[in-house]
Amino acid sequence: MEIKVNFLDNLRLEAKFDDFTVTADQPIRYKGDGSAPSPFDYFLASSALCAAYFVKVYCKARDIPTDDIRLSQNNIVDPENRYNQIFQIQVELPDTISEKDRQGILRSIDRCTVKKVVQEGPEFKIEEVSSLDEDSALLFSGMTEGEARTYIPGKDLPLEDTITNMTRVLEQLGMKIEVSSWRNIVPNVWSLHIRDAASPMCFTNGKGASKESALCSALGEFIERASCNFFYNDHFFGEEIANSDFVHYPNEKWFPLTEDDDIPEGLLDEHCLSIYNPDGELRGSNLIDTNSGRIDRGICAIPYVRQSDQEVVYFPSNLIENLFVSNGMSAGNTLYEAQVQCLSEIFERAVKKQIIEEEIALPDVPMSVLEKYPHILDGINGLEEQGFPVLVKDASLGGQFPVMCVTLMNPRTGGVFASFGAHPCFEVALERSLTELLQGRSFEGLNDVPPPTFNSHAVTEPNNFVEHFIDSTGVVSWRFFSARSDYEFCEWDFSGSNEEENARLMQILEALDKEVYIAVFDDLGATACRILVPGYSEIYPAEDLIWDNTNKALAFREDILNIHSLDEDALADLVERLEESELDHYTEVPTLIGIEFDENTVWGQLCVGELKALIYLALQQYEEAYDLVCEFLDYNDNTVERGLFYQALRAVLEITLDDELELDDYLPNLVRMFGNETMQNVVGSITGEVRFHGLTRTSIGLEGLERHQKLIESYKKLHQARAARAAL
Repeated sequence: MEIKVNFLDNLRLEAKFDDFTVTADQPIRYKGDGSAPSPFDYFLASSALCAAYFVKVYCKARDIPTDDIRLSQNNIVDPENRYNQIFQIQVELPDTISEKDRQGILRSIDRCTVKKVVQEGPEFKIEEVSSLDEDSALLFSGMTEGEARTYIPGKDLPLEDTITNMTRVLEQLGMKIEVSSWRNIVPNVWSLHIRDAASPMCFTNGKGASKESALCSALGEFIERASCNFFYNDHFFGEEIANSDFVHYPNEKWFPLTEDDDIPEGLLDEHCLSIYNPDGELRGSNLIDTNSGRIDRGICAIPYVRQSDQEVVYFPSNLIENLFVSNGMSAGNTLYEAQVQCLSEIFERAVKKQIIEEEIALPDVPMSVLEKYPHILDGINGLEEQGFPVLVKDASLGGQFPVMCVTLMNPRTGGVFASFGAHPCFEVALERSLTELLQGRSFEGLNDVPPPTFNSHAVTEPNNFVEHFIDSTGVVSWRFFSARSDYEFCEWDFSGSNEEENARLMQILEALDKEVYIAVFDDLGATACRILVPGYSEIYPAEDLIWDNTNKALAFREDILNIHSLDEDALADLVERLEESELDHYTEVPTLIGIEFDENTVWGQLCVGELKALIYLALQQYEEAYDLVCEFLDYNDNTVERGLFYQALRAVLEITLDDELELDDYLPNLVRMFGNETMQNVVGSITGEVRFHGLTRTSIGLEGLERHQKLIESYKKLHQARAARAAL
């Protein structure tokens, strides 16, 4: 994690990381102002807080209340060496907790991350750099040092060389990549989380049978998502990029909207139009680019090559980000390597969807076959030893597809977790199923998976597949676990060179009568591609282009960001459009308008219902505001402070709307209940002296939105690299 420090007045310091700011000071006896804890005090508190966190996680997983659990830490300092200290952590547990759980709680404290890092003895490297903002590197302990070269199936270069090459690409882009976590909870199953230190919203996860393969996976995913602009999906790029020569790629093409709002000539092909516009309902305005919002320029489209005849077909950027999300993207040492990964991912998700929705019972993989892969079997046995039964299934549907499945059962909660993996090599597909299962997860994290069901509607409804796509935590049918499988086990094999594997996977799609479209993105200095298979590889249904398109942001983005400067007529128009849109009141405003707000602010947690309530207050339409305030309080999961503001507001609105009540009669006790500051904001919201309480001033220029600005700065690095490459 990158922590940037600012020097404030006297001895005060300010540390900024993610969406947080921490202020430190020194006691008055050390010439400070005593306005905040010292840096060392924060260090001491971190171990106590970390210990308490692990106690909380243990108890939460077992429904043990923590109300009567007390924890404290004392520091015993060696009088002859003040740097030699004993951290004495003591826990007071109520008698209602069993002996087994008492020991479990103590063991959980032993897992405290702060404790383990201190005990390991961190190494400090201190260096001078010319510019913190321009410094770029991959922050990890060197795995590529030495002469060793590790080859694994599917990679055209050794892992060490692959890591070196991808690291060089990211350094040339000016990105500092930090490894924020590693996990290895069972043998031969590794995962990690990496992110852009300057823009933590840009992150990826990696998985593999070794540290090196997991790091390769994470770096490859980072490059593929940067190359395909996935990190910036749905987000506003800002006016500078929106007005530049190109928004996404130098070879993009803009199609002006027609007078009748029909699909412009030359956009998509007949095959795609038959899938995305079968009834002629799709309009050109449905395809306007969300990221730039340039309605005047029309539709931004990216060229893809149709594989059946090598003709170029233009796909709207809006259609790609709305329907395909991240499916079918990959980076590789070579183009064939990348394409094999793309196609494998497409098959994994399409076959998984078919199996889940059709409630197919898969055949078990015989132990005699699993024993051929002892390193995978060790990981499976590691889960079994921890009390998690594991089912290993052949998901090839009788040898048709290169897909495997590993399913974990959690007897503690009754939940199940079906993980799928795909690759032309049987072993690699099986390994991916297992590593995907545990990617970024602790044993406690396996308590969150849902139980299976015989309710077919719950399994087949579209949102369930989306949950499976996001993190594999969707619902699975009990029929999936039938001992009477719908297919015979097949020890399939589609393996060969990457070129041969690519050809074999393409043949499968050809047999399914699917058209394949490929775009190659090498303008960042790495080989990456994206494959679209219309009618097969979408994550969201085609009707979302009409009924749930991300570019609905364009109807609200500018006015919401400019809300403090809108006059009454403009506010009335905005709230009328919000009403007519029939947006769910639970809809998060940051998601709606494609803006990254600090999650710890009112903007960051603002929903449509609350926004409408604040607008009605500003318009002094109290009855409409009252209904929305009551609704907000019914489902509010915002901060305690925000909840109290709305409790007080509801009371004052009730008084205001009742002709027989006078606010002055109730104000003294309302102040005693909610505090003077809250009541000033509540009464000010009623009188109009306070507008949009809690929402800091911003505008379409995005001033003050540091989190979103970080995202744009990250994208500008890619944009500038593409512009420079195009100018050659």
